[in-house]
Amino acid sequence: MTDAFVNYCRKTKDPRLKFVLSRLAAHLHEFAKEVELTHEEWLQGMDLLYRAGRISSPERSEFILFSDVLGLSAVVDMVGSGGKRTEYSNLGPFHIADAKWLEPGGDMIGTGDGDHVAFYGRVLDARSGAPVPGAVLDIWQTAANGLYSNQDPAQPEGNLRCRMKTDAGGRYGFTTVRPAPYTVPDDGPVGDLLRATGRHPWRPAHFHFMIKAEGYRPLTTEIFPADDPYIDQDAVFGVRHRLVVDLVPETNPARVPFKMTAASRLKTPFFRVEYDFRI
Repeated sequence: MTDAFVNYCRKTKDPRLKFVLSRLAAHLHEFAKEVELTHEEWLQGMDLLYRAGRISSPERSEFILFSDVLGLSAVVDMVGSGGKRTEYSNLGPFHIADAKWLEPGGDMIGTGDGDHVAFYGRVLDARSGAPVPGAVLDIWQTAANGLYSNQDPAQPEGNLRCRMKTDAGGRYGFTTVRPAPYTVPDDGPVGDLLRATGRHPWRPAHFHFMIKAEGYRPLTTEIFPADDPYIDQDAVFGVRHRLVVDLVPETNPARVPFKMTAASRLKTPFFRVEYDFRI
């Protein structure tokens, strides 16, 4: 059967596609034989995929969530990470393209509740350590209630999401609120899988970053507060040691070494985070 599938793919023009599909089929066939997969179990799996498609939408991808809770997303991220580059972590199912643009030092807090955070740092060349000016950061996170804007009708559209470009020194900075730990959506087939295996759906709080710059590989990653109660038990295996940071309590906005447009409105005590991304 595997040889027949590979033979059917022989006219595939893209050599990478041909290789990936051939190996995928080989591993799937071997898996079915190894576990002696029954027809009933196969039907259950097909139904799981069907229901994942039914519940998915432009705001929620159940298939990405499946990849996350099975650890596949984490494995792909680790394969792509290496050297001095900042490690990859999960994209997650709640990214929205074309977020609003902010200048470096811009404010994402708005009228949001929760502890305030001043987050700043640089985007650096992983090989030389030189700053990367003009790098585009796409940033998103949950509110203090643990929900993203596209989950929560009470939040303004595009809340706690932005894009910004690093300045001439490769620097970025923004003010925001501290995100909260939250559960991945468990009202669909992914939730059924978690319950069937006795797993919880919790993720530690985190800030999402997607960074792109001309001449560099794109980076998708997350930054995690070290004191989060779920830091060692992430339901989607996204935590990496180098992506964990301390949120430093602060009472004086003048100690933040980056000009923030909302510095005078920071509720004290607030937290500050400094993190340099290497791409």
